[in-house]
Amino acid sequence: RYKITVDVQTRFRDTDAMGHVNNAVYLSYLELARFEYVRQVFGVTNWRDIDFIVARVEIDYRSPAFVGEVLVVGARICRLGGASFDMDYSIVEKKASRVVAEAKSVQVCYDYKADKVKRLSEKFKETVRSYDGLA
Repeated sequence: RYKITVDVQTRFRDTDAMGHVNNAVYLSYLELARFEYVRQVFGVTNWRDIDFIVARVEIDYRSPAFVGEVLVVGARICRLGGASFDMDYSIVEKKASRVVAEAKSVQVCYDYKADKVKRLSEKFKETVRSYDGLA
């Protein structure tokens, strides 16, 4: 389902008083997968070369993750807009293939020098359509 995935080893510092991975930590897991997507699909290796900002994230927690588990985080672009695009994510515990969370984020293309939103480039759209098979 996801061409881009990253394995994340959960750490003790990721957990909360209940002993499971804290909800806020999942944003970092999504960020790892998002950067891997940008690295593999667009060849970007420096965060300063990324011209978008995260505008919204929603996460549905399906089951708890615990310290020592390996989570597979998948990411893909699922919608292209005029100046924004959506990504969806899946987080699955590797050993048992247990779905831990599903998420979606909205990114807005941004011109940092002009300090304003900008449109998605045709090259960006073509690359995504080719890679993820979007219409």
